[in-house]
Amino acid sequence: MLRFILMRLVKAAIILIAILTLNFFLIHAAPGDPAAVLAGEAGAADAQFIEQLRERFGLDKPLLTQLGIYLGGVLQLDLGYSYRQQMPVADLIFARLPATLLLTLTAFVIALVLGTLAGVLASARVGKWSDTVISTLALLFYATPLFWVALMAVLVFSVFLNWLPGFGYETVGANHTGFRRALDIAQHLILPATTLGLFFMAVYMRMTRASMLEVSRLDFVKTARAKGLKPGIIQRRHIFRNAMLPVVTLAGLQAGQLVGGAVLTETVFAWPGIGRLMFEALAQRDYNLLLGIFFVSAAMVLLFNLITDILYRVVDPRIRVAS
Repeated sequence: MLRFILMRLVKAAIILIAILTLNFFLIHAAPGDPAAVLAGEAGAADAQFIEQLRERFGLDKPLLTQLGIYLGGVLQLDLGYSYRQQMPVADLIFARLPATLLLTLTAFVIALVLGTLAGVLASARVGKWSDTVISTLALLFYATPLFWVALMAVLVFSVFLNWLPGFGYETVGANHTGFRRALDIAQHLILPATTLGLFFMAVYMRMTRASMLEVSRLDFVKTARAKGLKPGIIQRRHIFRNAMLPVVTLAGLQAGQLVGGAVLTETVFAWPGIGRLMFEALAQRDYNLLLGIFFVSAAMVLLFNLITDILYRVVDPRIRVAS
């Protein structure tokens, strides 16, 4: 297992460097000059001042030289300096990262648990009205735009019913501490986490239902039925466990993607995470901050993929034996 993890970490490091290099060239190929944006905000957009800004932040150097400097800094865990925010990129990202992780992990748990339970129920009652209702709701959540669901959730539960707060991370000026602050954050978390989780819940439901129906037709399940085992035991021990492998694969892939998918949700609900920070950095042409966010997002995707590979070997011993 240790050798397996080390090999995966080496591959992940190579992939991460390739992603950083590709992102660097893509960002610098986009139209817009950060020095011109800064000069315009300072009210002095003459050519001399812009050139001074480019020299100050190293933007006058050749592109390959800038890439070498940036990769050298990343190898030393230095993500650079945000010339727009006048702060180290790492400080900006790690100040916002806990809020994004709280939102995405909560949405992930909601989607995975509810989606799996709905898929199991639908597969157990295939062809009946409950299966039709569950499948229709899953298709509805999957097809509805995420931002529209977010806006409707704010209008219904925050504006009309006044049950839940619609925006922000916590109540501004309340100065809660301890358990009261945790409860306040949890109330603000319900709407964005549920909105983000609904889309992925539909995906897990469809995947679980299809996988369990496929496994239920295999020979070893027919043998278990012929032996006279109870339907509940067959469903839990024979069908469900073997049907979970595709779901684990999908969950591992989407766990990392949730960070990027939280941009719209964080924007609508004014959630102070790195998704919203990325949108602001894009509008301000803050190259270093954008690259830092992409680096953290890519590292999280690779980390979740590694966790998925390890879970594979735990869920299905045949993978460990074949390896």
